[in-house]
Amino acid sequence: MKILVSDKMSAEGIEFLESQPGFTVVNRPGMDPDELLKEVADAHALIVRSKTKVKPEVIAAAKNLRVVGRAGAGVDNIDLEAATRRGIVVMNTPGGNSVSAGEHAFALLISLARKIPFAHASLKSGQWNKAAFMGSELQGKTLGIVGAGKIGSVLAKRALGFEMSVLVYDPFISESYAADLGVELCDLDELYAQSDFISLHSPMNEKTKHMINRETLAKMKGGAILVNAARGGLINEADLIEALESGQLAGAALDVFENEPNVSEALRNTDNVIFTPHIAGSTLEAQAKVGFAIAVQITNYLKEDVIVNAVNFPSMSTTEMASLEPYIRLGEKLGSLVGQICRTRVSEIGLRYYGDLPQMSYKPLGNYILKSILAPVLSEEVNAVNARKMAEDRGISIIETVSNRERAYSNLISIQLRGQDSMEWVEGAILREGNLRLVSVDGISAETQLGDHILFIRNDDTPGVIGQLGTVLGNANINVASFVLGRSDSHDHAVGVVNTDSGISEEVLEQIGEIDAVQFARIVRLSE
Repeated sequence: MKILVSDKMSAEGIEFLESQPGFTVVNRPGMDPDELLKEVADAHALIVRSKTKVKPEVIAAAKNLRVVGRAGAGVDNIDLEAATRRGIVVMNTPGGNSVSAGEHAFALLISLARKIPFAHASLKSGQWNKAAFMGSELQGKTLGIVGAGKIGSVLAKRALGFEMSVLVYDPFISESYAADLGVELCDLDELYAQSDFISLHSPMNEKTKHMINRETLAKMKGGAILVNAARGGLINEADLIEALESGQLAGAALDVFENEPNVSEALRNTDNVIFTPHIAGSTLEAQAKVGFAIAVQITNYLKEDVIVNAVNFPSMSTTEMASLEPYIRLGEKLGSLVGQICRTRVSEIGLRYYGDLPQMSYKPLGNYILKSILAPVLSEEVNAVNARKMAEDRGISIIETVSNRERAYSNLISIQLRGQDSMEWVEGAILREGNLRLVSVDGISAETQLGDHILFIRNDDTPGVIGQLGTVLGNANINVASFVLGRSDSHDHAVGVVNTDSGISEEVLEQIGEIDAVQFARIVRLSE
């Protein structure tokens, strides 16, 4: 399999990739867009940093691509929707450069507070002008951190060491975590109003794009300093220039920009701004960490289907994958079965897990079930990565729940395909020694094996059905491995599940459909 590396990557990462048998490593940093399209055409994996733009046309050209790996945290240079739609896993290495990025943000902050770059430039030009570079102490000042993930937390610890007060806005951290870190949680407007320094550490998405704009800049404490070593699109640069020129902000320190590598001339010519060229994560230590980490993640996925740090799929460790694997096989068989017998226009899919499953890392399981339901009926390629997206694109809601209610079978998976006026419902369980069993259909008990060749019927609960069905199959020289007929007082029909040693032809199925009591008959194929 071919692994294409299109940005500069640490020697440790390249050496690891090249040491793995079965892989051809093509290390081509600095390709132009046309070269990238040519090289990626037969690649199974693509590894990038921030320079390569993995646009829809790159995804479309990569016919064999299974995974894109980002040696770093941010993935805004990768079209996630296009990758997900194609079923391509996108992985990153969060935290690998968190110390480097956090320290760089702090370096920007203290450099601007003490006007070090401006003093340096003045002295280099031959001037000695002490009075022009009066700085500010950090001690006793307030730092507002927007986003207290790994990088924001690193910055907070450094700021506390300089005896600053630290305010944090992050709706996804708890009061206890904030207390342990030594920071105070607050809302965004309060942070803007009280902070002498503000540092951004939010992801880039539709909600955060241009979160720093004319309106939010006006809410900031007059004379504040803004630091951004996260993502350029968080700031509306035109509004930032306006705030700097008006004095609303005393300065800004930027490592990232809206249109990298093209920094606008107007911004470059604005006073009281210091710049670095997106190097917050660029330390020898960080690049060694993230390069090696993404190399390991990529090879583990290609060799063993183990997904770690994926941004478009639930991640699993090797141990978690091994524990979940029997349930994935059960879920896929049940999903394939219910998808093939479904007669309703599906608007909602309900998945419920019982027994040990709620205590496991069960989230990926639903993706595999959805894949097995959709694959037989869609012309596009469906896999576990894009199955949810495929369902959403078709207006199908996914309701996934867990239950601790005791059932007759432990470790049960329940699948319902719901339409406007009808529903298809199957349940299955894992019995002794990993035996995968169907246990009910339509809420009617029907325990049997999930073999490769199944005949499924719904029939009137009248005498003679089993005999007539056996006669048709016998005449066709089809051997029955097992036959279960389920019935219930609460239903007007019975269900039959017949496992056979060989496939059933359409001609034989037609004969079965001609039996008066048979309401519905379908051949189900569960071969993996």
